[in-house]
Amino acid sequence: MSRHRREPGTLPRPLAVLGALALAAGTAAAIRMLPAGAAPRPERPPAARPVATQVEQPPQEPPSGFVAFTDATREPPLDLASHARRTGLRHYALGHMVAAGDGCTPTWAGKAGRNGGSEGSDGGMAGRNGGSQGSDGGVVERVGRLRVLGGSAVPVFGGPRGRELAAACTRPGALTAAYRRVVGTLDAASADFEIRDSADRAAVLRRARAIEAVQRERPLRVSFTLPLGPGGLSADDVAMLRTTRRAGAEVSTVNLLAPVEPRTPAGTPAGTPAGTSAGTSGGARLALMAAGVRKAAEQLAEAHDLTIEDEVWPHLALTPVQANTGDLSAGDARRLTAYATRHRLAWLSLRGAAPEADVSRILWHTPANR
Repeated sequence: MSRHRREPGTLPRPLAVLGALALAAGTAAAIRMLPAGAAPRPERPPAARPVATQVEQPPQEPPSGFVAFTDATREPPLDLASHARRTGLRHYALGHMVAAGDGCTPTWAGKAGRNGGSEGSDGGMAGRNGGSQGSDGGVVERVGRLRVLGGSAVPVFGGPRGRELAAACTRPGALTAAYRRVVGTLDAASADFEIRDSADRAAVLRRARAIEAVQRERPLRVSFTLPLGPGGLSADDVAMLRTTRRAGAEVSTVNLLAPVEPRTPAGTPAGTPAGTSAGTSGGARLALMAAGVRKAAEQLAEAHDLTIEDEVWPHLALTPVQANTGDLSAGDARRLTAYATRHRLAWLSLRGAAPEADVSRILWHTPANR
């Protein structure tokens, strides 16, 4: 039986078939190992992209630069959280914390007796171990509910009733402990001091050193509330600011208590001098206040070594004080808001008689300088 003769240099037929199969398998494996984008793909029409649906967000109301003052012992007590939800306000000042007992125990002024002692057990703020002496009238609880909303409450030391702790407590360590307890109990980031003892150099130094000690322990913004006169601040108040600064305490803001001239009653003869019992009409009343603020700004610049005018204004706050409900009109409120915004004041507030509803609404919308 004859056999086919293969050409020299060619593989036997079975080996050639096996080689072809191996080549095909290797090529397929190589294609699988290529990057995803390297393999040729059939052209497809681009898929339509879904159109993004934009959800309309309700406009956010800007934060208010108005600080509402409330008496911590008023009856009925102000529900801070409810008031904040209703008005849009978030920042409150709680007055007034004064000395009771031995002079080194802090208490709310409305609960102090004739000699500064506590009437009962519901006025004390903190005991020897930092705990409450009885009840605090629910202040801490109300502040806690406000804080849940992102609000804050500042304790105000001193004021028109009772003695500020620095004037009554002559033991430096006890004074520092008293400030520490109040700030810690309220978990306050700020504290205000309404000072009426600037001529008492010993009290000024005790207060300054105690504030400096607390500020070394925790971040604490401090403001001083001082009366404003036609010539600005009193000489004693300016000297007190210098002494406080040199003692190492940092006072970030001076809040000016500015009495509001009454509005001119209907029928007042034209040409009545400003400042008389008949009052002052129109924007002239606020112009007098603005002149006092301007003078205080110059004094503060000197006391704090601020030479550029623009650096001074954010360290000032303004708190008009009404004697009667109608002392401020809606027009006055708009002028005050514009003034605070233009000069970038730290905040605007109001004390004294409760304002009319439209005046309150205008003041509440003072833009925040933050």
